[in-house]
Amino acid sequence: MDDISTSALFIILGVLILISGYFSGSETGIMSINRYRLKHLVKENNKAAKRVDQLLNRPDRLIGLILIGNNLVNIGASAVATVIGMRLMGDAGIVVATFALTLVILIFSEVTPKTLAALYPEKVAFPSSVVLAILLKILFPFVVAVSWITNGMLRLFGITPEQIEEHSLSKEELKTVVSESSALFPTHHQDMLTSILDLEQMKVEDVMVPRNEIIAIDINDDWKDISKQLMHAQHTRILLYRDQIDDAVGFIHARDAFRLLMSSKEQFDKSSLLRAVREIYYIPEGTPLTTQLLKFQQSKERIGIVVDEYGDIQGLVTLEDILEEVVGDFTTTQSKAPSEEIIVQEDGTVLVDGGVNVRDLNKEMNWEFPLDGPKTLSGLIVEYLEDIPDSALSLKISGYPIEVLEIKENMIKLVRIHPLNRVNATGN
Repeated sequence: MDDISTSALFIILGVLILISGYFSGSETGIMSINRYRLKHLVKENNKAAKRVDQLLNRPDRLIGLILIGNNLVNIGASAVATVIGMRLMGDAGIVVATFALTLVILIFSEVTPKTLAALYPEKVAFPSSVVLAILLKILFPFVVAVSWITNGMLRLFGITPEQIEEHSLSKEELKTVVSESSALFPTHHQDMLTSILDLEQMKVEDVMVPRNEIIAIDINDDWKDISKQLMHAQHTRILLYRDQIDDAVGFIHARDAFRLLMSSKEQFDKSSLLRAVREIYYIPEGTPLTTQLLKFQQSKERIGIVVDEYGDIQGLVTLEDILEEVVGDFTTTQSKAPSEEIIVQEDGTVLVDGGVNVRDLNKEMNWEFPLDGPKTLSGLIVEYLEDIPDSALSLKISGYPIEVLEIKENMIKLVRIHPLNRVNATGN
């Protein structure tokens, strides 16, 4: 370098620092790029995305290439800086050049380009991949040699380059992605997406109508009573049974009953009603909602009876019950009407029917009662007490103070719940 002027050495040093910054920024940009967006662009035949994706298929070679280039450039810059320092300051210039070059490389070749690449990974990775692809072909023997040595060392720890981590998201991570996409999706759409992700955790008993609330008709009742119930039925499908609900006969569609009633009143009797009955579709207890949704679709059914392992009826589930878990309640108004089972009092406490579903209670009041046990509030309290209370009492579940107000027929009929925000505000 004795024949090169000091000014030329400064120019060479500046170029080497810029090249070092290029390698540092390229590494950060390519490694920071959104893999899911990259896959999307690859499917759209984006050439730059395909080039980056090809480089990422062998990260060991990509990192080897970048580090070979970066180290060669940094070593060259160190040599040039040492020569410049010795020319300007003699032997003391070596120390000055070392500290000065370290600061310059840190600022201009590391922190600045890597920060820029982290903020704009695509804008850095796509153009830089052109140069990296060319360099990979030129330096391929050296890159392969370095990769062979490093992979050999990794094999000592039981790691091979084929063990590339799959960039898949867990359900909770995907829910976080959805919740963070507020600028792209309306809130209602976000709620629907997260509800779909939660379906696999829910079972049919979480949304079913309990057996004691099933609206059904005893076929052994007086015919006038049966006709009256059919005329005033508020559901399109009504369950028929003999004497007790476990002896279910089948479902009668209100449309079929109305057709028989209008065609000939004289012929509309129990026999004709039973002939119009549709076969019951049974659902095993514990079936996940995602599974049941597919079964409803495959069997072309819209309603089913949930039975336990002994064949006893536990409840009733409809397709609408499952869909409501995704899209929300089907109502004729956009505003949320207060539930008849959940009544907020003027003092801030809440009167709740003991038979209310715990999941529905949590959803409506934004509470956090446990969902891994009984499905109703009454069952939750009984499980906590390990006994059926015979008089009014107070307890606390998940931090919520609860007053049992009414007990009837071995069931808790009415409770008063003190919301946590009210308890904290009053200091109790």
